[in-house]
Amino acid sequence: MITRKHLHLALDLTFNLVLPWLAYKLALPYWGEFGGLLASALPPLAWSCAELIRHKRLDALSIMILAGIGLSLFALLLGGNPKLLLVRESLISGLIGIAFLLSAPFGRPLVYYLARAMAERQNVEDGAGSFDEWWCQLESQKMLRGITWGWGAGLTAEALLRGWLAWHWTPERFLVLSPFVSYGLIGMLLVWTLWYRKRFDARETTSA
Repeated sequence: MITRKHLHLALDLTFNLVLPWLAYKLALPYWGEFGGLLASALPPLAWSCAELIRHKRLDALSIMILAGIGLSLFALLLGGNPKLLLVRESLISGLIGIAFLLSAPFGRPLVYYLARAMAERQNVEDGAGSFDEWWCQLESQKMLRGITWGWGAGLTAEALLRGWLAWHWTPERFLVLSPFVSYGLIGMLLVWTLWYRKRFDARETTSA
């Protein structure tokens, strides 16, 4: 049975995997490589705008897409280097990864603010208060700090890998295969996060 969640995932993959490659192929004969790469950014941008209108908020994906368009325009001002267009999203994810790594040693890393905002959305009444109480536990601080280190390293590695692929692969090959690289690495980070959190939950249960 096809659920709304399955339909949303199918549309997400279509707009972020299939349509960018198709837009590049259709635009390439008329506008050249640079124009094709710009056209490939339009489907993800349209999807992010639709999600923004639907949820009435700007999520991380929307921010990355809009920042990618900004970098595309910056590349245009620099003469339209196609390589810069290919690595635009990688630059954003790399900067986010570096920001995570830089925030990890401080009192409240970036993951703290993301997790607190999520708790507040899930529990409107006292989500933030409950999260702050949970954060006061030493094990909770260690867990979020570890997740910050993990995601910082993972996002930075993903950016470096995609950047290397952009400079060594043809644009068409990169557009087809690089999303699988990104989704694969993000999937691995999500699985690792679930395992890491369960390990801490089991430790708390044992100590209790």
